[in-house]
Amino acid sequence: MGSHPINLGLRFILELTALIASGMWAWRITANWPKYLLVIAVPLLLTVFWGVFNVPGDPSRSGNAPIVVPGLLRMAIELAVFGFGTWCLHQMGYSKFALAFGLITLAHYIVSYDRIQWLIAQ
Repeated sequence: MGSHPINLGLRFILELTALIASGMWAWRITANWPKYLLVIAVPLLLTVFWGVFNVPGDPSRSGNAPIVVPGLLRMAIELAVFGFGTWCLHQMGYSKFALAFGLITLAHYIVSYDRIQWLIAQ
């Protein structure tokens, strides 16, 4: 179910890219001392949402769910993180990279269609 090691590796790279993009964006939009706080806080907040709100038994994750959520909410969280990462890249002027990131994310979800179906059913 979307848990082929290569696909999971791609997803991990996508997650890291979204987090890095959000940190870079926070750095660029903020001046003075708050930038040091936001460059850590924004990616950390995304990481917390990504890691805490889960569907029990999701084989593409650890299977643990510190805070249990329905599959559709989990999908919304994932799409929000990847969408925000794409938006951050675009806002910083990396439009071609943002487009590529968005398309690769879309391809990842197409390949993971079985996981999407499973999440929707939860």
